[in-house]
Amino acid sequence: MDLKEIQNLIKFVSNSGVAEVKLEMDDVKITIRTTLESPASEPTYVQQMPAQAPAQQIIAAAPVAAATPVAAAPVVEDSKFITIKSPMIGTFYRKPSPDKPMFVEVGTSIAKGDVLCVVEAMKLFNEIESEISGKIVKILVDDMSPVEFDQPLFLVDPS
Repeated sequence: MDLKEIQNLIKFVSNSGVAEVKLEMDDVKITIRTTLESPASEPTYVQQMPAQAPAQQIIAAAPVAAATPVAAAPVVEDSKFITIKSPMIGTFYRKPSPDKPMFVEVGTSIAKGDVLCVVEAMKLFNEIESEISGKIVKILVDDMSPVEFDQPLFLVDPS
């Protein structure tokens, strides 16, 4: 089961209104739980690796519905800025390792191909590179926070 299939399963479960779904296939076991106590409560998603693995990996992600208001958050004055979004679900890191400096700060000038951050998914650290040149205006996600697919990460002034 690949990452795209897991994302689609999470979206389906969150829209279906069920409280819990368990799926076991070969060497993968996935449990997705949602809380149905109030309409304002947010679902929690958990993925568990096989029991024979030395350490279980758990991924908790914000619901897909929460990503929509964030995309609408930029004010009219931010309309000239370009939003760089997460290409995957994972954990957002602003530096390559704990003892290294941040990839970028607010005010940093970036060029196409510069590494902006790292998103860790299933023990793989994926460097997120800039597709544009410009200046970082705002960092929209805290370091070591879970991020959703297509969630805004940075605002860049292309001028």
